[in-house]
Amino acid sequence: MPDKADVIVSPRLQQGLMERLAAKKSQIFWSGASMTVVGLLALLFPAFTTFTIEVVVGWLLVFAGAATIYGAFSVEGTGPFFGLLLLGLLKLALGVYLLMHPEVGMMALTLMLATLFMVDGAIQLGFALDLRPTDGWVWVLVSALVSIAAGLLIAAGLPATSMFAIGVLVGINFLSTGLANIMLSSLLPSTRTK
Repeated sequence: MPDKADVIVSPRLQQGLMERLAAKKSQIFWSGASMTVVGLLALLFPAFTTFTIEVVVGWLLVFAGAATIYGAFSVEGTGPFFGLLLLGLLKLALGVYLLMHPEVGMMALTLMLATLFMVDGAIQLGFALDLRPTDGWVWVLVSALVSIAAGLLIAAGLPATSMFAIGVLVGINFLSTGLANIMLSSLLPSTRTK
């Protein structure tokens, strides 16, 4: 009976994946290096990172609300007008509220980001299993487990963790993903140009 991993990823598919990754070795390395730097900065300044992300989301909602209201007036006199107008006003109000009450936004964003990182970890876990047993798959697996664990720990510490949690989550996630990409790229074979 074939091993479960053999059923999921055939050797031919795995060889094709490794060839595509090897062809992008340099991009994988530099992507990892960039994410590592961003992750370190976020970990050094977690409260600033958290506040910055919350403010950006608040402003995005304000602009999205204004654009939706503008769009509503382009369909004035039709059925969707009031629905679009209401949606635009809600986005605008939520954006202004988040900008005026950042602590509420930070807690909500912390919970959403914790969930996002757990999903990100699950996707990385699937990618690690696709790479198995090639060199470097363990680094992707470790990155997946770190993302899942960080998401669970931060969610469990709410609301006390919301002031710095987003910065820490972003830092840990970017740092672990960046290091995984650097390690994976260092283990990929070099491609020969013809």
